[in-house]
Amino acid sequence: MKISKIYTYPIKGMRATELEDAVVTKHGFPYDRRYMLLEVAEDGSYKNMAIAYYPLMSRYCPTINDDESFTLSFRPADGEEKSINIPLRPNVDGLEEVEVTMHKSPTKAYKMEQKYNDWFSSNFGFDCVLVYLGSDMRKVLMSVNGNAPKASAPGGWLSSISSKASQLVMGAGEQENKITFADCAPYLVVSEKSMDDVHSRMNDGSKYDIMKFRPNIIVSGAEEVWEEDFWGELTIDGKTKIECEHNCARCKSLNIDYDTGKPGTGESGSMLKKLASNRRVDPGMKWSPVFGRYSFLNADSEGNEIKVGDEVVVSKRNDERTKFDWEGLHTLK
Repeated sequence: MKISKIYTYPIKGMRATELEDAVVTKHGFPYDRRYMLLEVAEDGSYKNMAIAYYPLMSRYCPTINDDESFTLSFRPADGEEKSINIPLRPNVDGLEEVEVTMHKSPTKAYKMEQKYNDWFSSNFGFDCVLVYLGSDMRKVLMSVNGNAPKASAPGGWLSSISSKASQLVMGAGEQENKITFADCAPYLVVSEKSMDDVHSRMNDGSKYDIMKFRPNIIVSGAEEVWEEDFWGELTIDGKTKIECEHNCARCKSLNIDYDTGKPGTGESGSMLKKLASNRRVDPGMKWSPVFGRYSFLNADSEGNEIKVGDEVVVSKRNDERTKFDWEGLHTLK
């Protein structure tokens, strides 16, 4: 098996940037899901924006630049493209702090300057704000390496920058098992082989887009579909170990039409239901179908570099499927 694709997502819920290589850290790839959008409610409170409920997010495409920024292009299906440059590591001094809670795991984020919020608000047609995570990571509330979670708190990437990426990652020295605005783990690993089964569910003969599963690492060359359900550990290029801890349960984001930025119709617009017919295989998330593995970096692999084409070996295989056990989270919506 080999790595066929590597992706990072600068803003949660928006499209990915494809990388040729990347430095691995315990918090994920550099710059992965460090930003997030919040809708401003009438009472001034904030609501997390996720692609499942805000499908227009699928029309935003990021490109990493050489100057520690990224260009985000908004490409409406029926309108003119607009772009804005956003710093990868903004100076948070003087920025308003905002509490963000995802899956019962709270953290502190920073509300970006008004020019960014105005740009997004204009595109979406309602008030929203862009927030940056900074160094205050979210707590992981599920078991990792066999250890139960602690009690929760209240309430070519451009190869020119990959060599210094580990020094640029904010929060790289924090304690274990904390994550960014990624849902439940720093890495999502999927197997290209299992797309054979997914494609077979498309009765019109079309191919389903693997990017709708929002992977960080795509592995090619597996012998059987769904064998990744039992992956316990992957070793990349003989030295980087990725611990595959939990299955990834899926939500209605699978049904979004990325070409229109709207809920899908036809075959691809019913993929969640298609998978639910026989892929609800995790008793911890019994109402949601599974695709991919939530994964963590082995501590001894911190700062290693991986690249497309690297050999991947299953160095640990589980006898049974793992059971998802995020505190208080039993279904995804």
